[in-house]
Amino acid sequence: MSELKKAIIPMAGIGTRFLPLSKIVSKVAWPVVDKPMIYYSVLEAKKAGIKEVIFITSTKKNPILDFFLPSLGIEKLLKKRKKENLLKELEQIRDFSKDISFSSAIQKQPLGDGHAIVQAAAKIGNEPCGVMFSDDIVDSPIACISQLMNIHRTSQRPVLALARIPRERVPSYGIVEVEKIARRVYKIRKIVEKPEQNKAPSDLAIVGRYILTPEVFEYLKKAKPNKGGEIILAEVLNKMLLEGKNIYGYEFEGKWLECGTKSEWLKTHAYLSLQDSRFGQEIKKFLKENKSI
Repeated sequence: MSELKKAIIPMAGIGTRFLPLSKIVSKVAWPVVDKPMIYYSVLEAKKAGIKEVIFITSTKKNPILDFFLPSLGIEKLLKKRKKENLLKELEQIRDFSKDISFSSAIQKQPLGDGHAIVQAAAKIGNEPCGVMFSDDIVDSPIACISQLMNIHRTSQRPVLALARIPRERVPSYGIVEVEKIARRVYKIRKIVEKPEQNKAPSDLAIVGRYILTPEVFEYLKKAKPNKGGEIILAEVLNKMLLEGKNIYGYEFEGKWLECGTKSEWLKTHAYLSLQDSRFGQEIKKFLKENKSI
């Protein structure tokens, strides 16, 4: 039984929903509190005991990686200027990253999330792996990917993170048709992308967390682009389901915070900033004084 030690974080998209700022700042680098959005995925991976993170990028240059690597020049300058608090923050990031290795795989063109994921196939090898999309943040005591790993240990099959959403929101998400087999655990029968509200098979939406098995990668390698010219993970998983393969879903415990659009990102940024022990009270005081809440 292979223990899951690797995770893929796709970040090669052009961030059309975040234009015009995404022309110069990658979506995954947008701040949430005082960290880039992608930090929360790496933090979740670390909490789950994952040892290797593979970023899917559009070029060989990966400025996001610099965030997680030591900044010796800046640290030296801060020491010289006796900026102890700032130095401590950089040292915390350096220490945080010590037991995780980082690498990249290149997706030269934005040809779908499935196409992005399969670029890491050589680095994953014949092992299961996690896939984490940074525009979904899960605030929970137990890392969301850890919760999926618990299901995978028993099933040895692909596992998708699920969350219940209001019926009026189902046309914006991938929705699953399921058979419940245990508390919070489902066997997935079908994935329906952005169904009409009255035609949705359930109110369970797919969240950007997956455990993928080597078999999924074999399907991804053989997949042909759809009419839009893309290879989409959900479509490949649907093909597996049609061929009788077992895929499971887990309704994770925790709060799902989205960053897929500007308004969702603003809400998540505000929510986590207000929850932050360093900034929360000061922000609440400011909002009250200015009669904003």
